Amino acid sequence: MKNTITIIVLFITTVFYAQNHSVTGKWKTIDDETGEAKSIIEIYEKSGKVYGKVIDILDKEHRKDLCHDCGGEDANKPIIGMTILKGLLKDGNEYNSGKIMDPKNGKVYKCYIVLESNDKLKIRGYIGFALLGRTQYWYRVK
Repeated sequence: MKNTITIIVLFITTVFYAQNHSVTGKWKTIDDETGEAKSIIEIYEKSGKVYGKVIDILDKEHRKDLCHDCGGEDANKPIIGMTILKGLLKDGNEYNSGKIMDPKNGKVYKCYIVLESNDKLKIRGYIGFALLGRTQYWYRVK
């Protein structure tokens, strides 16, 4: 009986530990220029790659905004529900080889993300080399 209880407790602890050390989940985006919270992004895994979609815009005036400057399949679609992180692959403690789209201007950048702590995610979008880009920090939604 003790062994069974111990195994169950270890399993539950491992599941919660793994969830907190993953990039998957809901994240609050912070504008790197203004420092304001902008949106909630849900990061999820699909077919071994990581994606992120906008599930909420925190500024009520912009909740129904469309992505007028986006191209392709995202052109003139609502920003809420839009996938802005696409195709990131895990490489050690970093996720890279993917793209991030800025719905404000419709531009697509190469990107990588790193889990800095359980509740802090570093996102770096860049053109060409990672030195030529912008960094944002997102915070896990509890």
